[in-house]
Amino acid sequence: MGHSHEHNNMETLRTKGAKAMEVTFYLTVAFLVAEIVGGFWTKSLALLADAGHMLGDAAALGLALIAIRFAKRASSPEKTYGYYRSEILAAFLNCLFLLLMSCFILYEAVGRLWKPQEIMSGPMVIIAVLGLIVNLIGIGLLTRVSGNSLNVKAAYFEVLSDLLGSIAVIVAGVVIGFTNWYWIDPVISGIIGVFILPRTWLLLRECVHILMQGTPERIKVQALESEILQITGVLGIHSIHVWTLTQGHDVLSCHILGLPDQNVDVLRSSIQSVLHDKFDIDNSTIQIEFAKCEQAAA
Repeated sequence: MGHSHEHNNMETLRTKGAKAMEVTFYLTVAFLVAEIVGGFWTKSLALLADAGHMLGDAAALGLALIAIRFAKRASSPEKTYGYYRSEILAAFLNCLFLLLMSCFILYEAVGRLWKPQEIMSGPMVIIAVLGLIVNLIGIGLLTRVSGNSLNVKAAYFEVLSDLLGSIAVIVAGVVIGFTNWYWIDPVISGIIGVFILPRTWLLLRECVHILMQGTPERIKVQALESEILQITGVLGIHSIHVWTLTQGHDVLSCHILGLPDQNVDVLRSSIQSVLHDKFDIDNSTIQIEFAKCEQAAA
């Protein structure tokens, strides 16, 4: 009953995340076209660069939406866990794209320091303000659901990074309008590029940890073993593995050495209750043994 409620809750959160990303995606695409036109009109490389960044946002959001739809597909004999991992793969690819985009921003910033160009600062600021409004709407939609999925979180960081880019363009446009300091644009762009890198790197590490089937950070295996060993009828535990299928869905498998004549179903039920109540793990494979297993040393 508890597992069904939590599973349905996660599915509800994913559905909300998909709707938020879908609205954000259409807003981003619409403004992307406007920013490209505005970039050529004002001859602003900053706007065109920001349009490139928004193109990355649109691609990332589209990829994330596709991943969510794949994740809803039922399991099959070929994919017994279904398509849950597609969410993590999408988040991983989004992180890689963000890292590449950040490096590109830094590269372009250095180039523009050497070759600054005159631009129309007034229209540049107006278009950037509109872009800022679009990004604020997107962040408002994604903030409430970004903590429930790495996929949504990656999309959130995409939009956040573009919001910072819009702010940079606004600041650069205002400064250029009053001072003609065209070099301020690449300087601010470079600062934004550096700011994006640490958060993206942390999220990328989290994705890799899940894809490598690492133990969830919230779970301490030693504490988990200790709790199970306190259960009546349990003599030992080994070959324990804990990993994350997708965010909010952790999985465990282990071998349990039990007392002779112990009721297997009762023992397994007791272990599953501890896993659910103390570690929020509802998907487990528990092998009960009454003689030492050859894998006990594993």
